[in-house]
Amino acid sequence: MILNEFDYPLPKELIAQEPAKRREESRLMVLHKNNAIEHLIFKDIIKFLNPGDVLVLNETKVSRAKLVGKKATGGKVELIVEKKLSNSLCKCRIRATKPKIGNLLVFNSVEAKIVDKKDDIFFVLFDRDVNNILEKKAMLPTPPYIKKPIKDFSRYQTVFAKKEGSLAAPTASLHFSRDLLEKIARKGVSIAKICLHISFGTFLKVRAEQIVERKLHSEYFEISKEAAEIINKRKGRLFAVGTTVVRALESAADKQGKIKAMKKRTELFIMPGYKFKSSIDALITNFHLPKSSLLMLVCAFAGKERIMRTYREAIEKKYRFFSFGDAMLVFR
Repeated sequence: MILNEFDYPLPKELIAQEPAKRREESRLMVLHKNNAIEHLIFKDIIKFLNPGDVLVLNETKVSRAKLVGKKATGGKVELIVEKKLSNSLCKCRIRATKPKIGNLLVFNSVEAKIVDKKDDIFFVLFDRDVNNILEKKAMLPTPPYIKKPIKDFSRYQTVFAKKEGSLAAPTASLHFSRDLLEKIARKGVSIAKICLHISFGTFLKVRAEQIVERKLHSEYFEISKEAAEIINKRKGRLFAVGTTVVRALESAADKQGKIKAMKKRTELFIMPGYKFKSSIDALITNFHLPKSSLLMLVCAFAGKERIMRTYREAIEKKYRFFSFGDAMLVFR
């Protein structure tokens, strides 16, 4: 498999810099089983859901993990705490000019020092308890391709966000308003909520060795007995909201396709050629970055040529891409 097969040219103006005015008013491209394409508004998704169907949502919440400050030498620093190793030591991502081991970082009254580095990960020692620092000074991390300041950070959380731990939002779920979810429930559709905490790896380009090893960045997920029961006992179809839900369900499915309740980490890499176990009938997802693991997952779900052809049409029709962009509903 060649990574360039998942590349495509995207005009910069199609990278959404802010959300739609109303969550459910973003555009929706529907790709039917017969390859017919419909162009709708997201709230129209309700007409594709029937009584007995199950909609699976990811109730993760984006953590306040981003600190903005400067190096002792004066250069600007953006730091994202990826993992706390102790009260004061963290694994971090750093955006700055040539950050090095030994650099002193200053975040207002807080000081921190880069003590080690491995690939793109920096180990940073803070001068006090990290939890207190993040609680008082941190903001939500935002995708590197969003250059415009976010006016309302609540729009980068889902309306049902509950369990803090993600470094990115489950973007397919951002289109659902409370009103739309209530209408879906009243129609007789069951809603199952699982949790997968999204790591910074979701933004990284896939490496050749990851394709060979068929392992991706590790992410923690949990599926309750209640959620597994709703999914396994459904009478209708299974709709997965987002690639994170697909990754969790596939990681928890047994050989018969039944979903097991569990709490664990997954390194599952879903790419074309992968054999699905969980009997997902439809995927609701945004338009993803070229050469990304998320695009590869969608191609595995619905066919590479089919999806890449759909992306070309989305570009022609000027759909908005990535986290604040429009959505697809893809049937298998």
